[in-house]
Amino acid sequence: MLNTPFLLKYKLPHLFFWMLIFGLWYFLRYQDYSTEAKALQVTFIKVVDLAVMISITNYILIPRLLYKKRYGWFALSFVLLVVFSSIIKMNILGRVMNSPQLYNLSGNLKLRIYDNIIPHFFLVIAGAAVKLVLDNGRLQQRMAGIAKEKAEAELSFLKSQINPHFLFNSLNSVYFLIDKENAEARNALHKFSEMLRYQLYEMNDATIPVEKEIRYLQDYVDMQKLRNDENYPVTFNYSPSVEGFSIEPLLLIPFVENAFKHISHFKDKINSINIDMKFENGVLCFTVENSKEVMDKKNEQHVGIGLNNVKRRLALLYPDRHWLEIKNDDKKFITRLKIKV
Repeated sequence: MLNTPFLLKYKLPHLFFWMLIFGLWYFLRYQDYSTEAKALQVTFIKVVDLAVMISITNYILIPRLLYKKRYGWFALSFVLLVVFSSIIKMNILGRVMNSPQLYNLSGNLKLRIYDNIIPHFFLVIAGAAVKLVLDNGRLQQRMAGIAKEKAEAELSFLKSQINPHFLFNSLNSVYFLIDKENAEARNALHKFSEMLRYQLYEMNDATIPVEKEIRYLQDYVDMQKLRNDENYPVTFNYSPSVEGFSIEPLLLIPFVENAFKHISHFKDKINSINIDMKFENGVLCFTVENSKEVMDKKNEQHVGIGLNNVKRRLALLYPDRHWLEIKNDDKKFITRLKIKV
């Protein structure tokens, strides 16, 4: 069922527009008919006919054919739409006005084409032009948003690269200072070094192999496990099918970070995090679930800010190619993300 904001944003403006067209059309042509009732009937038929043609062109033909570069099918479908709609409209008008010459296919064909089909072509093309201009404006706005975020990300990336060689040399020095018997500490430092290397050196491209993103997530999970005891079981399952394609770097980690940051801390119950990745029919399915306590308003607002940032990235990077569901109740926080890659 459509909600009120959707109706206000999409349906009501269209309704008011066509009501305005109806009123203007009636005002200009009502004197051409014998009665006002007849003028209202004819005007209603013509306006509805035009609205249907423009709607089919703008919301079916343009997105499914023109934008997918199927130009021949678009042109053929557009011509057939206008011709058949004109024939149907003339048939209806002929019966309403008791004028057989309108719905009889024989007669002055040139006059019918001139009075019906040609005006339809120009009117529907005008409506389609408005659609194309608006879509282009939205595309330019989206591209500007992507360019801005990319510039901000590059600036942040450059800041994080300040003297990386010094940083890695320092990590190596610390690594060799750790006693060889302390394998856990050495392993943790090694994982941290690999995560840092991933962020500094392997994120130069727009997309990266998903296998590298999985390794980064696994290192992050292993690092977090060191902080918790057996009362905090963490599982990270990923199907062997998750391979052979690329995704945007660091797109999934915010959901995992959110789970570790807001996991419950019960002393008498298990506090768990479950992460699952699989790839089915060209769709990456990513699920993160963590146990939680009842949050106060301040913490819930902070969680919302982080998730809103991720939603914005997804909208810019995967428009109309992702599905995100967030379930937040008193016991669990569950995120389900699907991306068509």
